[in-house]
Amino acid sequence: MNIIGIVILSTIIVSYLLDLFADILNLKNLGKEVPLEFRDTIDGAKYLKSQNYTKENTYFGFAESIFGLSITLLFWFLGGFAWLDSIVRANIQNEVIRGIVFISTLLIANSILSMPFGIYSTFVIEEKYGFNKTTVKTYILDILKSTSLSALIGIPVLSLILFVLADSSKWTFLYLWGFVLVLSLILQYIAPTIILPIFNKFKPLDEGELKVSIFSFAKKVNFPLKNIFVMDGSKRSSKSNAFFTGFGRNKRIAIFDTLIEKHTVPALTAVLAHEIGHYKLKHILTGSVIQYLRIGVMLYLLQFFINSDMLFSSFYISTKSVYTGLIFFGLLYAPIDLILSLFMNILSRKHEYDADKFSVSNTKDSQSMIDALKKLSEHNLSNLTPHPFYAFLHYSHPPVTDRIEAIRLIQN
Repeated sequence: MNIIGIVILSTIIVSYLLDLFADILNLKNLGKEVPLEFRDTIDGAKYLKSQNYTKENTYFGFAESIFGLSITLLFWFLGGFAWLDSIVRANIQNEVIRGIVFISTLLIANSILSMPFGIYSTFVIEEKYGFNKTTVKTYILDILKSTSLSALIGIPVLSLILFVLADSSKWTFLYLWGFVLVLSLILQYIAPTIILPIFNKFKPLDEGELKVSIFSFAKKVNFPLKNIFVMDGSKRSSKSNAFFTGFGRNKRIAIFDTLIEKHTVPALTAVLAHEIGHYKLKHILTGSVIQYLRIGVMLYLLQFFINSDMLFSSFYISTKSVYTGLIFFGLLYAPIDLILSLFMNILSRKHEYDADKFSVSNTKDSQSMIDALKKLSEHNLSNLTPHPFYAFLHYSHPPVTDRIEAIRLIQN
């Protein structure tokens, strides 16, 4: 095995061990008593349930990750990539179509292998802890819809990428970068009105105290709000959330129907003020710009490595092609992506603190935000005592106890 193969293999194994180590630390950090901050919200039985939920998901994650690691390594070292490539080459002449079939086959195989884990998570674990509301019909329809949407968007995009990379010049990565930028902007723009409604129903928030409160806040902070939409999150889960999506005329705030059921008007206003804060503080713009720069770096490195003889020989491929190079580069790029993800999580956690501060400073109501966070944690069976290393690796939001502590320091 050459140096590139050693780097890829080492990255896969180190990433697995790193996650395993973090999971073990996280399990050991589970407290026996309800944290002091939550004793007015969560009783002992509920806290024990949240810990069991964390444990069960962690143990399930162990099984899923070791299965995924085993399949990846077996397929690699038994020559699976070369075997699939030989079949594709023997039956398809066009290079672009070869690439679509090769990559699609790998994606479909991965989806089939991971499907039992998704089914178990949804219909066993989530069901056991009272979250699952997904019917078998909805689950199947979701798979069909997401697969169709992926094919509708993914096949033309992949075809163009394969075509451009096949006739590469020193500026190829710039052409692809521009294309990805335009495509992502289009998808973000149409997502609220075209893509998201394929999976969920969105209806305008009914007239009443909540709508008046949120619109009053939006006017106060000069946020151009046309409407607020309620999403039927209860169709799949009893967990609750709210989010901001889209931009321009299509930007919208969506609230899960389950969130409205569980919280008071002041608490919901504080949550929505937090979401508005992300927009007003330009967190969404900042995140998008960084993400586009990240894609640019990836595409530059892709162009550099995609014709590397060592990259292909690491996977026992004798005949180079753009489509196999894309898959292999994805594995080679993994350590860089891991490091960049850590920095993105650090930035995201800072943005969450800033959005909390925006909400509290403008509503002049820190207690409602704290109440909302406590109830969300209770209802979603959140881990209240995550290990710092686990949170550092995986959390895009600060641990809830840290957020509450920071909110208490804000002067209303």
